[in-house]
Amino acid sequence: MGDEPTSRVRDDARGCTVDVRGQGSVEEQSVTTPGGSMTKAELVEEVSRVSDLTKKHSEVIVDTVFKSIIQALHRGEKIELRGFGSFRLRKREPRKGRNPKTGDKVDVPPKKVPYFKPGKDLKDLINREGVPDDPISPRSVGVPLPDSAAV
Repeated sequence: MGDEPTSRVRDDARGCTVDVRGQGSVEEQSVTTPGGSMTKAELVEEVSRVSDLTKKHSEVIVDTVFKSIIQALHRGEKIELRGFGSFRLRKREPRKGRNPKTGDKVDVPPKKVPYFKPGKDLKDLINREGVPDDPISPRSVGVPLPDSAAV
């Protein structure tokens, strides 16, 4: 399948670009909304396509990952994903602000803000030369594959 000619086709009804390979088979290489952002639904669709799982199972996986990150941050923990980056909280001190409508001074309370620091491998993959839609394998970002998926 990798030797078949490929052409990019814009699917305006869904707002994405798909790869057409060979005789009429459509394989979605990169599903993104116009403007270059990926929605949660598109991420679920990509996980489903790559893993051969149902969209429902893929949605459970994506939701579990997000929920786990949020819960860990809420507990004050740092999340480190080797080869990808780390999530942590930054504390903002209380400060004096100004109401833009009235111009009155207001006290802005202290708060915690989630912060993501990309890892070296992620930065290298983003900045590498080559085709923008070049597929990135799990091995290229340091993700170990189960023995059954080893090639």
